[in-house]
Amino acid sequence: MTKPSPSGRDAGQAAAPAFVLDRRQAVPALIGRHEDFLIVAGLAGTSKDIAALTHDGPHIYSMAGAMGGACMIGLGLALARRDKRVLVVTGDGELLMNLGSLATIAVLDPPNLSIVVVDNGHYGETGYQKSHTSLGVDLERIAAGAGIKRTCTIDTQAGIAEGTRLIREGNGTAFVRLCVSTTEPPQFKRDLSPAACRTRFRAGTGTGTGIGTGAGGTA
Repeated sequence: MTKPSPSGRDAGQAAAPAFVLDRRQAVPALIGRHEDFLIVAGLAGTSKDIAALTHDGPHIYSMAGAMGGACMIGLGLALARRDKRVLVVTGDGELLMNLGSLATIAVLDPPNLSIVVVDNGHYGETGYQKSHTSLGVDLERIAAGAGIKRTCTIDTQAGIAEGTRLIREGNGTAFVRLCVSTTEPPQFKRDLSPAACRTRFRAGTGTGTGIGTGAGGTA
């Protein structure tokens, strides 16, 4: 949990993290054995992070063009598959589009759901404009304020082990804010076909083969 700010200091200043970790090392280190999770990946950078880590594996559901939806898709999956650990990996910009999802998740509090926000303080997909998190908005505090009881912010290499432990415990929903620099995500050509992603994920999770076609592509 975020600790109270020292007396006489602005809360935003007290909580300000260092955006120094390299996501290409920090994300794999935090997640560890990715096969232990069903993973919902957010847009752009985090989709590439997860696709590169898993080689676009059948246990991941990557999003494209659905900004703000990652946490709620993860919630639905966690409720439907209580026998599996579900991990949402998304970015600060994507989560800022739907902060209300944190309130719903806090109320339902599925013990098999963990959320990792890879926060670089920028909208990387549209030219690296600053996001609100580089201007003082603290997503961990928002998650805790919504009622998620198990939260942490990681901005040093030494803190990664705590986040790894948190996302694997089953005592309620976990929220981890992983603060990284503006280094580019791994360059991995992931499948952007919604139909292909759905079919692959259903087959990989044993929930059916799925049907349908859609426009494909890679990015």
